[in-house]
This record gives sequence, structure tokens and C-alpha cells, in this order.
Amino acid sequence: MIYKDLKGKTAIVTGSGKKTGIGYAIAEKLAAAGCNIIIADLGKPPVPGESLKSATGEEMEVIAKELAKTYGVRTLSVAVDITDASAIGAMVDTIKGAFDHIDILCNNAGASFGVPNTILSYDEAAWMKTIDVNLFSVFRISRAIIPLMTGKPAAIINTASRAGKVPPIFNSAYAVAKAGVIMLTKTMAKELSGGGIRVNAICPGQIATDLEKWRFGLEASFFGTTVEEREKEMCKTIPLGYIGLPGDAADLVAFLASDASRYITGQAINLDGGQCMEL
Repeated sequence: MIYKDLKGKTAIVTGSGKKTGIGYAIAEKLAAAGCNIIIADLGKPPVPGESLKSATGEEMEVIAKELAKTYGVRTLSVAVDITDASAIGAMVDTIKGAFDHIDILCNNAGASFGVPNTILSYDEAAWMKTIDVNLFSVFRISRAIIPLMTGKPAAIINTASRAGKVPPIFNSAYAVAKAGVIMLTKTMAKELSGGGIRVNAICPGQIATDLEKWRFGLEASFFGTTVEEREKEMCKTIPLGYIGLPGDAADLVAFLASDASRYITGQAINLDGGQCMEL
């Protein structure tokens, strides 16, 4: 569905520099609706030995140019380390040079480090880095961008996770961080409601991304099985019986960014095929 009220608005999507991720799907969906798009990601060359690659500056530039050409919107590519306050400040300065106002902020960037490990064996530095990337960054980015969102209705959509509601094994830092994102979403919604800024979170379960494939690979190695078998076992826990797609998350984000959700704020909405059915 295309939400016509999104046309002409400007959105920033963190973690959107790779075409295989949820962030890119969100950026493309919003661009298709007529939003100007700011692609924000780490923008650094791959680190030797890393199994999960971050987006490079070249990838981000290609995405920005393709979205602009395909959908006739204005785009900007900005490299930023979401754990570095000074880098975030530089990003904001760059944005100010191109756009007067931000209407939609999607705090989507995230990663997991030091897994699989139990709480007893988890490396402390990896645990803290996971918290920093997934939780503290939402606070940092939001605090920096919100001043550009004031003056008219706006929307913030944070990417939390099913893991923030249902504890996974051997991935405690990620679960704790995402639970924190859910509560941060709710407190932001209360604090910003007077200014017309709605704040919601999406809580994806299993979505077919590089991160999900990486996770299945780790679990397969840990349990002595194959990636395919791990995926089959996971699908058994999903009432709808299949892994979701990045586009499913993008559809939900577009709804939450649009006037169609104008009376919804402070919510953490499950996107997991029915895995989590709490009251």
C-alpha cells in the first residue's frame, strides 16, 4: 500500500546501506511513497575476518542514487558511527546542509557481538558493545535528530525485536538491549507527544536478512546441525510457518510513519508470524 500523505516528507533510516537488510527495504518503501531519503550507515570498508559485513560508503552512494533515479526523490548518503556522539553531530550538520526538516526517523541499525555465549562465558566488552550499538545509539540518534523534527507532526519508528519480549538463549546482550529499546520507545512517546511526535517500535521475529542467516549459521555450528535444519526447526515455532521478509517490516514502518496510524503511539508491535502472542 502507498500512503499518499508521505509524499514530500523527509526520512532518515539508520542501518540502511545494504540491500539485503530491513533498513534498505524501509528506505525503498518510503521512497516509493514519495519520501526524500537519508541513507545512514557505518560506511566503512569490510574488516578482515568479520563474518557479517557492514555497508561501505560506495554501497550507500549507489543505493541513494538508485532511489533518487527510480522514485524521483531527493536522497543523501551519510556515513556515521552510531556509537560516536561526535560522528552523529557531524551527520546532523551534513543533514542540515541538505534538508530543513526531518519528518520520519527510523532507528533501525543494530548488531550482535560475542555470540553464542551464556551469561557466564559472555565477553564483557562484546556484551557492552552490543548494548551500545542496539540501545544507546537509539538514544543518541534520537536526541540529535529530534530538534530537526519539531514544529509539525512527525514519527519515530525504532526497530526492537521479538528478543526484547521473549528471551533467546546464548544472546543475552541483544535481548536486554532490545527490551531497553521497547521501554525507551514508550518513554519517548510520552515525552514527545505534546510536540506532535509519535514514537513506536516494531518487534521483528525471524526475517530473511544477512543477520538472520548469520544467526542460523552460528546456531547450526553450536548444535552440530545444518543451517537448513535450524531454519526448519525455527519455522515450527512460527504459527504462520515461514520466515518473514524485509518488505514485511517495511510495510509496517510505512504504516506507522503515515497518517493512517495517527492515533498510535508508544506501542511495540510484533512482526513475527504469531510467535509472540502476549496479552
